[in-house]
Amino acid sequence: MWPVLTGSLIPELRRNPHRVYVDDDQAVATLSLALATHLGQVKNHHKSPVIICVGTDRSTGDSLGPLTGSALHEKLSGWQIPIYGTLDEPVHAANLIQVLEMVTDKHPDQTVLAIDACLGRSENVGYITVKPGPLKPGTGVNKKLPPVGDLHLVGVVNVGGFMEYFVLQNTRLSLVVRMATTIASAITQCLTNHCAPTHQPASAPLNVFS
Repeated sequence: MWPVLTGSLIPELRRNPHRVYVDDDQAVATLSLALATHLGQVKNHHKSPVIICVGTDRSTGDSLGPLTGSALHEKLSGWQIPIYGTLDEPVHAANLIQVLEMVTDKHPDQTVLAIDACLGRSENVGYITVKPGPLKPGTGVNKKLPPVGDLHLVGVVNVGGFMEYFVLQNTRLSLVVRMATTIASAITQCLTNHCAPTHQPASAPLNVFS
């Protein structure tokens, strides 16, 4: 069961409940609590989520999803939590529909948390946001792709509005890695603190592509 939040972070969550800056000292803790709050609002909140990390390792800016997925595979090794989208097996425009069909078939009653990079205003670069509802991948580069997830988490990796593919290719890897590390740590902390015992570590990792 996801918690009713208490403690010193409540005022910050009330001021800005969905968004944290990657280099903030409390980024992991704040994002973890915000994520727990959102997970508590979804229909199947009693079950741990399926995680889909969207993006490709062929573009620096768009590698936030795969980097996060690979970090989660290490941090949650042995947990019964399906993670789709890593550096070795990315989830991107070419295979997204296939992966969504697989998730629907394998995990029909589980909440889906989607993770992706996005472009935004210069003052928002480096911010990570948790939002209810599905992710709409590809909108920043004018691609029409199916929506993903019951809730989603996005990181603003660079400035949007012009030459989006070029901007993604020329995004600082350092920023993307820091954001992926923060997101993976926040998700791990959230699940560790708030998952029911039946969803905690098992004896072997779950192979989502088997």
